[in-house]
Amino acid sequence: MRLRHIIAATALLGLLGVPAHADDAKLSAGSAVMGRPSSATPSWLVAPLSASLERGDPHRDGAAYRHSPAPLQDAAGPQRTSPDPLSDIGRDTLPANDGWAAADGGTTGGAAADDAHVYTVTDRAGLVRALDGGSETPKIIKIAGTIDANTDDDGDRLTCADYATDGYSLKKYLAAYDPRTWGTAKPSGPQEEARKASAARQAERVQLTVGSNTTIVGISDSKNTAVLKGASLQLKGANNVIVRNLELRDAYDCFPVWQPNTGGLGDWKTAYDNIWLRGATHVWIDHVTVSDKGHPDEKEPTYFARNYLRHDGLLDITNASDLITVSWSRFADHDKAMLIGNGDTATGDRGRLRVTLHHNEFESVVQRAPRVRFGQVHLYNNRYVVPADTHDYRYSIGVSTESGVYAENNAFHTPGHIEVADLVKSWNGTTFHQTGTLFNGFPVDLLAIYNAYNSGSERDLTADVGWTPTLHGKIDSAKAADREVARGAGAGRIP
Repeated sequence: MRLRHIIAATALLGLLGVPAHADDAKLSAGSAVMGRPSSATPSWLVAPLSASLERGDPHRDGAAYRHSPAPLQDAAGPQRTSPDPLSDIGRDTLPANDGWAAADGGTTGGAAADDAHVYTVTDRAGLVRALDGGSETPKIIKIAGTIDANTDDDGDRLTCADYATDGYSLKKYLAAYDPRTWGTAKPSGPQEEARKASAARQAERVQLTVGSNTTIVGISDSKNTAVLKGASLQLKGANNVIVRNLELRDAYDCFPVWQPNTGGLGDWKTAYDNIWLRGATHVWIDHVTVSDKGHPDEKEPTYFARNYLRHDGLLDITNASDLITVSWSRFADHDKAMLIGNGDTATGDRGRLRVTLHHNEFESVVQRAPRVRFGQVHLYNNRYVVPADTHDYRYSIGVSTESGVYAENNAFHTPGHIEVADLVKSWNGTTFHQTGTLFNGFPVDLLAIYNAYNSGSERDLTADVGWTPTLHGKIDSAKAADREVARGAGAGRIP
């Protein structure tokens, strides 16, 4: 019997006296834990909205929902819609005490937008006009149907071949920088310059800047979600932003760069996160679904003995971003899902990167769910699912330099070859607080098992993270939250 089996069994026996359902309770009707908005009027009602929508196929490029009555047409920009506060989630604000984004005045997004800055968009051109170059003007942007960022100004689909310029080709690039002939130097020369120029052409289309005081919501229900495909939402220095009820998929990089010295053997580096927060503050991300759907990296070929990656993170929070709440969202089918803090030497992140993650689902995620540096991260009532056929799982929660992760009542579902000690990984981490963890239905002490198994190779983690969360909704048992998250996380599921 392996050492970790013995340790896990011992820890389980010590804890089985406490039933997993000890504090199992039904969610109260007014609980902020379900992501209900802070509003004097009811949130957007799915049934009435569904009845008033003229549906197109949400999985087909160019398809859109049209709200009845029809929005006012503006020939110079996206459609402008008179807001209806009784049925419009665009006016919702973050509930009080709902995580770190509720601190210091809370997060309201574009709720203060006047009628002239409420838009319904159905294509990339309309979305770009509504975003207004990342302006700080309060605005509400409703996405209907499927918007593909890889399109030209006429809405025609752009392929990687359309972006390629200056003689770039993957075949030539591979020949030029083959480690057997090129060595370990950083790529340079005509093909690398051509790659950069080609990448810049794609970035111009897919990187979309989101400014302060903005709300972006999808018009959708449980069967038909609004989709933003191929885009990278960039919140750089933005304050007071809300993104809700939207599926973001396949931020596909046509031109990955070869980095010979990464990881000792080299690796492919991609450019685009589906959502990237850089120096952003007061951000609420709620009921979104984020994945590589359409082009999974595991189906990409291998070059230089490394997987030819096409995607970076699903949601990265870096560069001293602060006061963030991510709730009731689904992150799926991806390698490196969420990075909080992008470098061990980024000491400017101290006192920042305060993030709450609650009632999210991480399914078929290889690693970084999340990986944390410096930040105070409250991780509660989340659900982790590792498929039975997984072959490359690495870890779920990463604790790194000066991180303070406070984990409560999270549930993990894994196949037999993945064990409790595999769920956490440390790189220069020193602390990790956990309570109420469920592993395949059994209560476990995640910290004790991690320390026992890794005591010979890594420093023990202590439970004192130096802070205690105070901003949060009702914290359910892991068992209760597991059920609720399975039913309620992701786009199209706002109650």
